[in-house]
Amino acid sequence: MNNFKNNNRRGRFKPNGERGFRRNGNGHKPNGDFSNGSAFKRRHPGKNNQNAAKLVEKYNDLAREALSNGDKILSENYLQHSEHFSRILISQENLRNHNENVLDANVNNQIKVETENKEKEETTTK
Repeated sequence: MNNFKNNNRRGRFKPNGERGFRRNGNGHKPNGDFSNGSAFKRRHPGKNNQNAAKLVEKYNDLAREALSNGDKILSENYLQHSEHFSRILISQENLRNHNENVLDANVNNQIKVETENKEKEETTTK
């Protein structure tokens, strides 16, 4: 007969996996400062909320520091991160320019249509 010392351990797939959490009165896990009344909400969950330009600067600084410490591989890693965020900056800038061009084209088309309508009204009233 085998007497296992760990036979009081919880099974891996048992449904009572939340024993370690204390529940509050309404049956939900407590959520720290971000409870029901809080206005905290992340804009893009899963993404870093920092500015891409700041991240480029951050990783360039880290690469410089790693290189000064003699770690060329870590420095190259940081430079690759920096390059990634600089590409994001470029794509954001291209998107912004595209949106501005589309907006300008829409405004110009609207002005053109309005002037044509005014000309038609003037010719019909004469």
